Amino acid sequence: MAPPLLTRHPLDYVLIPFFAISVLYGALFSLPEGLGLPVAPDSPWPPLRALHGWAVAQEPTHLDPPRTLIASTLFDGFVQTPLLIALIAGIARRRAWARPLGLLYAGAGVINMWFYFFETLGGPLPPPHLSVYLPFNLPWLIAPAVLGWRLWPRRKPGRGTG
Repeated sequence: MAPPLLTRHPLDYVLIPFFAISVLYGALFSLPEGLGLPVAPDSPWPPLRALHGWAVAQEPTHLDPPRTLIASTLFDGFVQTPLLIALIAGIARRRAWARPLGLLYAGAGVINMWFYFFETLGGPLPPPHLSVYLPFNLPWLIAPAVLGWRLWPRRKPGRGTG
């Protein structure tokens, strides 16, 4: 017998596009930065040249990233990005395997953002304007948490415990 399909949920229509943007961001920004390409006006990678202005104004830690930030960007590029590609397909096709994969990603995404915030907010060069920084970065913490809530198994009413 085939496993039951994942049910469609209204949140899927927000999460899937957000995760597609996350895949692009991971491939274009996180992975190259993690591999050592600089966020600089003369960066050999055009997306990181474009990110330089943002880094100067909002996230100066990216101008000379510490090892913990490099680890976070590598995790984003090498682990989370491929997970999200599979997860998008699994949720869109309502596959049962998307539930454990999504829960794995949710935990990993929240933890990775904890490390990211730990370094950027608590490091030597915190963002100067939290009112700009947080709305741009919090979605990458909120979306995995919402996904975890959306996929968490719930007990059906009327069923016993045993």
